[in-house]
Amino acid sequence: MRKILKWGPRVLILLLVVAAVIGLWKREQITRLLAVNSLFKAEKIGNNFSNMNTMFLSTDLVTGPASPLPVGAQMTLPPETAQWIDDRNVTSIVVLHYGTLVHQSYHLDTAEGDLRISWSVAKSFLSTLIGILLDEGAIDSIDDPVTKYAPALADSAYRDATLRNVLNMSSGVTFDEDYLDPKSDINKMGRILALGGSMDGFASGLTDSFAAPGETWQYVSIDTHVIGMVARGATGRNVPDLLSEKIITPLGLEAAPYYVTDGNGVAFVLGGLNLTTRDYARFGQMIAQGGMWQGQQIVPADWITASIAPSAPTAQGATRYGYQWWIPPTFSSGEVIARGVYGQYIYINTDANIVIATTAADRQFRASGVAAQNEAMFQSIAASLE
Repeated sequence: MRKILKWGPRVLILLLVVAAVIGLWKREQITRLLAVNSLFKAEKIGNNFSNMNTMFLSTDLVTGPASPLPVGAQMTLPPETAQWIDDRNVTSIVVLHYGTLVHQSYHLDTAEGDLRISWSVAKSFLSTLIGILLDEGAIDSIDDPVTKYAPALADSAYRDATLRNVLNMSSGVTFDEDYLDPKSDINKMGRILALGGSMDGFASGLTDSFAAPGETWQYVSIDTHVIGMVARGATGRNVPDLLSEKIITPLGLEAAPYYVTDGNGVAFVLGGLNLTTRDYARFGQMIAQGGMWQGQQIVPADWITASIAPSAPTAQGATRYGYQWWIPPTFSSGEVIARGVYGQYIYINTDANIVIATTAADRQFRASGVAAQNEAMFQSIAASLE
């Protein structure tokens, strides 16, 4: 009895400590979940997109000394640009011509040092990493099954998909990408991310398909997470470390980027990369130069050529798709974009050596004609430089 009385206060203190820790953990989860629920609200979206690491788990990338970005004579944007900026809630624009900065502007209380969320522009970064890993021999072929490198997918809808299939979004895996439906798969995935769950577990738990791999194209963001699983499985390393070493540091970005992560520290590779707009433009300029940056071949030139070519089995007359790159039907040879929801873009014109990086907080990004309006605006800006 005395022993029980003796240890009673200590047990009580221990229980209180445990309760406090659990309470803190739950509070962080609830805070992140609330952030997800208010992320796209009109009064918050602009600021939120510059401060994602205050709302989600994240991990920093490493970069070396900043590479020079020469400043040239500043261009005059086409007259219609001002209205487009207002209509589309554009937050930043950076234009490079032959690698020279000819325009930069920041809007809606954003600043040049902001690390802005990429959303699906991040997919194009991951594509370049795959090209390097393929060239180095860590990945044998893009026609390998994804399960060769990510065996956790053996019982999932990805069991018969190849790396090529997920690169060009033809996995055939059923995944609801409706951002406006709270019950959609993309929003379920967002809640898992906010609550510190496992993205690998989410991908492995998908079991339904709507088509055989390689048969048809459908934009399925979780395909990109599977690409990340392949990169990690092939190398035994995480994507932030790989991207830092092989792309970010050689590019000499001016600010160290970060990835939003899940509860296991796994990078949200399908949309969680955050950079300054000038650094998005640096990446685009490297693509425009065939993977070359300041005398160094960062990404194999043949991979750049293959990845920005329309290879996916898209419908006739529809927007075409490469290895995580978009080629709209109005684009000519040499034009390609990386595109993210809510108006994030890197437009590249390899023939004219023009790169346009833009960020936005456009809550109407899915409205009819908006994507075409953005694409036409990029072409208009490019035409004024040619």
